[in-house]
Amino acid sequence: MSQMPQHELSACPGCAEPLDSNDRFCGACGHDLSAAAVPEPDRPTIAIGTPVDWPEAPAREPGSLSTSTQHPGDLPGTDSGGRDLTTPPAPGAAAATPEAGRPARDLPTIPVRTDGPHAAATSGDGLAALAAGGHGPARGTAVPAQAPAPAAPPADGDFRLAAPDPRTAAAQPPAAPAPSAPPAPSAPPVPSAPPVPSAPPVPSAPPAGSKVCVACRAGHVDPDGYCENCGHAQPRERDHMEQELATVAAVSDRGLRHHRNEDAFAVAATTLPGGSPATLAIVCDGVSSATRPDEASATAADTAGRSLLAALPRGTNPQQAMHEAIVAAAEAVNALAEDPAQDAMEHDPHRHQNAPACTIVGAIVADGLLIVGWIGDSRAYWVPDDRTTAPARLTQDDSWAAQMVAAGLMNEAQAYADERAHAITGWLGADAYELEPHTAAFKPDRSGVVVVCTDGLWNYAEAAEDMARVVPADSAGRLLHGAQVLVGHALDGGGHDNVTVALLPFTFAPQGAGSA
Repeated sequence: MSQMPQHELSACPGCAEPLDSNDRFCGACGHDLSAAAVPEPDRPTIAIGTPVDWPEAPAREPGSLSTSTQHPGDLPGTDSGGRDLTTPPAPGAAAATPEAGRPARDLPTIPVRTDGPHAAATSGDGLAALAAGGHGPARGTAVPAQAPAPAAPPADGDFRLAAPDPRTAAAQPPAAPAPSAPPAPSAPPVPSAPPVPSAPPVPSAPPAGSKVCVACRAGHVDPDGYCENCGHAQPRERDHMEQELATVAAVSDRGLRHHRNEDAFAVAATTLPGGSPATLAIVCDGVSSATRPDEASATAADTAGRSLLAALPRGTNPQQAMHEAIVAAAEAVNALAEDPAQDAMEHDPHRHQNAPACTIVGAIVADGLLIVGWIGDSRAYWVPDDRTTAPARLTQDDSWAAQMVAAGLMNEAQAYADERAHAITGWLGADAYELEPHTAAFKPDRSGVVVVCTDGLWNYAEAAEDMARVVPADSAGRLLHGAQVLVGHALDGGGHDNVTVALLPFTFAPQGAGSA
């Protein structure tokens, strides 16, 4: 998940007003502090929109990458323009091995969206730890109308169960006075038993169809998401999401460090004009330093999914449909920056500089083909059912680390240990420099499963071989379980980021055995 650099000014350059580290504008004169950001002298970063003169890429030697990475020309298929790709590899050859002597591609001139400072690598594989997201302050208890205000929470921050609602007791009719009786004759006093405490009244049942509090299991949850009985905040819908279809499943989780889930996904199944099935999965990761990253990822995933569901049944080439879906998602995310009602920046000429943004990766399994498309650093992996054959990474990151590896300046362990490793060079958003969707078509010669995920997962299984080890062997038959296991792997590893993964099985059908 990417972030914008923060300013390091102690005072406003316009009026000398003292500043906090998280201020974006001066509270006294309104000066835009992002325009006066001072880079660290020992770790210079590249400003958004500044062209980067990357060194000319040397020829890529076979096996020079520590993980198997496919480019659009490495496996059979067609590129986005419909041109034939290279000759299929010989039978039995590993699908993930680049062609010997294949020259590396020229690196584009592109801007960088920085990820902010990262902790140094904490493991032998050199992966940089993601910055931990803090939790916001606890919100006060929602108070129903005419109810007494609840007491402030104790110092430990936990709400105690509220006292019985006095309105419940007030609604009870007063008990009729007992008829007077003649005084009984005096008798020797008898010791009385200690009084038995009465049980507190049970809160009234929530209205039919309303949510019940997960903490006290009795109170009604108000529209703001808080229990009217005990005051506990309820889990948000996006904190953990799961969806399973017959041919695809996806799981998304907030993780252990972030205060909200800024990932999103869309999965669906449809049919091609000839009646053969088609399955799709879209996964998006919000750029956390941008405004409303959760909206950006949800908008992109929903728009791309609907675009594919409209194009595939019409007979659009799946690779072209993926390209058009990414373009449509980009336009939808761009439109979020034009909504003045949301961010109140309609008069700000620089409102696009921190516009809502996200990455995107998608996969389609249809008619014996595997199509992938992406922008950013979310990834797709190929894991064959036969684990004796090589897995492969199907996407190439739009990131600083990937550029350094592609240029031959660093190996992957060195690049991903650098604090700039997760600075992305491609994303969806109004402040993106240029929209260049990547698409590739593959034709696997065996059955397997496609893993589509955000960096919240692959940070804990970066290499294709590592991903293959954590994908359960029975994932093709138990898709939701497989996705749950992968999310659990990331949470067990620390859960530093939001985690989202979708699994699509690919069934290989030899010629004459029917369509895939």
